[in-house]
Amino acid sequence: MKLTNTKRLERLHDRYINGDLSRRTFLGLTAAAAASAGISMAWMSAALAAVEQIRFDGWGGVVQDALSQYAFQPYTAKTKIKVVQGTFGNETEILTKIKTGMPGDFQVVHSSGVANYVKWVNAGMNSEINEANIPNMANVMQAMIEPFRKLTPKLSAVPYDYGTTGIAFNTKVISPEEAREKGASLLFDKKYAGKIGGFSDMVARVWYAALATGQDPNNIKDMDAIWAKVREMRDLAKKFWGSGAELMDLLAKGEVVVTDAWSGRVAVLQQQGHPIGYLDPPGSLAWMDDMLILKGSPMPECEELVNFMLEPATAIAVAEAQNYPPSLDPTKVKLTEKIKKLPAYDATGTMKSLTFTDPIYWEANSDAWTKQWDRISKGA
Repeated sequence: MKLTNTKRLERLHDRYINGDLSRRTFLGLTAAAAASAGISMAWMSAALAAVEQIRFDGWGGVVQDALSQYAFQPYTAKTKIKVVQGTFGNETEILTKIKTGMPGDFQVVHSSGVANYVKWVNAGMNSEINEANIPNMANVMQAMIEPFRKLTPKLSAVPYDYGTTGIAFNTKVISPEEAREKGASLLFDKKYAGKIGGFSDMVARVWYAALATGQDPNNIKDMDAIWAKVREMRDLAKKFWGSGAELMDLLAKGEVVVTDAWSGRVAVLQQQGHPIGYLDPPGSLAWMDDMLILKGSPMPECEELVNFMLEPATAIAVAEAQNYPPSLDPTKVKLTEKIKKLPAYDATGTMKSLTFTDPIYWEANSDAWTKQWDRISKGA
């Protein structure tokens, strides 16, 4: 049966909402069909309107403040497109939230690396970036791009920064020599019971339990030993923190004297004059953040935003403000002395000195391990 013009437009709209058409293709086909038929649909005026804003969701705190000041505000001044910002404390939280919405409601997410990228892909929320629209990707370290491309040859995300979840300690209580000697076991030292902290996150808890039991976090052989160690730390800890702001507050006030911690937040405390040391023990958890463009987003505008964010001047300003090294290849782009002194900085551009999660391994175990961590965190 021959389709009516109205039905054809409805099907185009459905394909766009489902992520089967890019916004550019959708608008072109819609405009052509509508013009030839002399008709319109209720949703067409909004769909055909120029993009006036992009939705961005990130981790908040000093990281998002840096992005807002040095990337989003200049981008808006240049393009007149406003970046509307939201925040989240846990990436699983926003992934669940987006699942209940419509494609396009959320657009760019400051996502945490390939382990989470797998989750977005498995949920069918990934887009396909036109890399020709992001020429500044040429300056991004290939060692950061390759793990994403192994999962999806057509990328939905662009690496933006990186860091480590190492061990922070109060130097008035714990010497650097003691920290280096004890390494990961410092988080389980009964001498500091009631003064220990940790990230309230399954990956961090399992990772450091693996290091403390002498196991490879990407190939764990004895999970019973892992959960026993996680319970041991739970009983010693004063608090498991849920955000960078909470981490900084606990350390600054001396409520905890040792905790696993995000390298950039520790750098801020050190710059503020707090007596906080930082150690990346062997096998310390490294991560890379990316700018993830979700299915249903206005792709050309989102690609333009990400390309703007990767401009060396912009990326360097953001990195200096948020205290995490940028994804820019230091062998291609001259970085500042401040960036070179940041924890986790890799001068080689190869990332070989850092240990990342194996995304396939961790995704395969994520649900079961998360449920177990939730039970243990509640006292089981």
